[in-house]
Amino acid sequence: MARRLEDARILMYSHDTFGLGHLRRCRAIAHALVEDYRGLNILIISGATIAGAFDYRARVDFVKIPSVIKLRNGEYTSLASHIDLHETLKMRESSIRHTAETFQPDIFIVDKEPMGLKGEVEDTLAYLKARGTVLVLGLREVMDAPHLLDAEWKRNGIMQKIDQYYDSVWVYGPPDFYDPLVGLDVPASLRRKMDFVGFLQRSVSKGKSSINARKDNYLLVTTGGGGDGSDLVHDVMNAYEADPTLTQKALIVLGPYMPAAERAKLVQKGEAIPYIEVIEFDNHMEELIDGATGVVAMGGYNTYCEILSFDKPALIVPRVKPREEQLLRAQRASALGLVDMLLPEQSADPTIMSEALKRLPSRLPPSKSGSNMHLEGLDHISQTVGRWIDGRASHLSLVAE
Repeated sequence: MARRLEDARILMYSHDTFGLGHLRRCRAIAHALVEDYRGLNILIISGATIAGAFDYRARVDFVKIPSVIKLRNGEYTSLASHIDLHETLKMRESSIRHTAETFQPDIFIVDKEPMGLKGEVEDTLAYLKARGTVLVLGLREVMDAPHLLDAEWKRNGIMQKIDQYYDSVWVYGPPDFYDPLVGLDVPASLRRKMDFVGFLQRSVSKGKSSINARKDNYLLVTTGGGGDGSDLVHDVMNAYEADPTLTQKALIVLGPYMPAAERAKLVQKGEAIPYIEVIEFDNHMEELIDGATGVVAMGGYNTYCEILSFDKPALIVPRVKPREEQLLRAQRASALGLVDMLLPEQSADPTIMSEALKRLPSRLPPSKSGSNMHLEGLDHISQTVGRWIDGRASHLSLVAE
C-alpha cells in the first residue's frame, strides 16, 4: 500500500547527450517512488530530444532543456545548428536554476555528471544546498576506465566538488559487482557518502502495451539509443546472410538516435533477410525484452538491468570507445557467467557471430549462473527517500548522513 507524503518534491537532472540511458534510469526511479508514496511529486529535467516519446505516471513530469548532442569523438555540439554551443549551455543552465527555484525540491538527484554537462548544474547545487535540499549524485556501477575518468575529473576538480556539495552518492549496482571509482584517489569523507543500492529492477508497464509485441520465439537485437549501434546490426545481418542454417527469428530495434542514412541502409538490408524484422524505436522495450528468447545488445546500463530483471540469455558486443564502460561491464558480467560476450572484431566475423547467435536460445539464463544479482536498487532507494522525508522536520540536510 502506498504511503502518504504531504507534498514532498524531488527534482531529477538527466543531461542526455547521447542515447537514452540517463532519462530511462531517472524515469524508472521516479515511477517506483510515486508508486510507493502518494503525495510525492517528481520533476525530471532532461536534455533528451525524445523525452516526450515516453509515458510518465501521474505525479511524474519532465522539463525539456535545449538539446546538446555528443559526437562519436566525445565532443559536444548544439542540436539546433543556428545556435552556438555556448548560448545553448547558458540557456540550459538558467532553465535548470529557474526550475529549481520555482519547484523548491526537498531532494535533488543528479544522474552521472556530478556538475552537469560542462558544469551547468553547479550554480543550482550551490543554491539548493544553501536552502537545505538533500543533494544526491547517482552513478552507474561502471563509469569508465579508471585512467579516463581520473583525467576527466582532475581537469575539472570534480572529486572535491562532489565532496563539497553532495550529501549522498548512490551507486546503481551491488558492491561486489563493480566499484565506479576503482583506481581513483577517493577521500574517506566521500567514501562514507557512497551507498551501493543494487541494480534497478525493471518490469513491464501495466496497461499500454507495445504495438510490436510478439508471441513467437525471437531474438531481440537492441542497441539502446542507436547512435553508435549500426555496426552491431550489420554484424547480425551479415551472419544471417552468410549462414543459411541460421533460421532463428530476430527482431531488431535500431534506436531513435541512429543516423537517418544508416537507418535507411539497415532497413533495406533487413528486408532481404526472411528471418529478420527491423523496427526503428519502441518506447516499451521492457515488454519486447520480456517476450524474447534471448537478447543481443551492446550492454548499456539499462539493457543490462532488463536482461537481469527478465532473466534472459544474452550476447553482449560492447562499445569500446570513446568510453570503456560497456566493455568493463561486459567483461565483469561474462566472468561471472551472467552473459556471453564478443569483442567488436569477433562480432564482425560472420562465422563467429552466427555460432554465437545459434547458441544463444539454449544458453542458461543469468539466474542460473550462481551469482547473486542484487536487483533491489529501487526498493533500497525508496526506503532511503522515505526515511529522509520523514526526517524533514528535523531539517532535511542533516539526514543524508
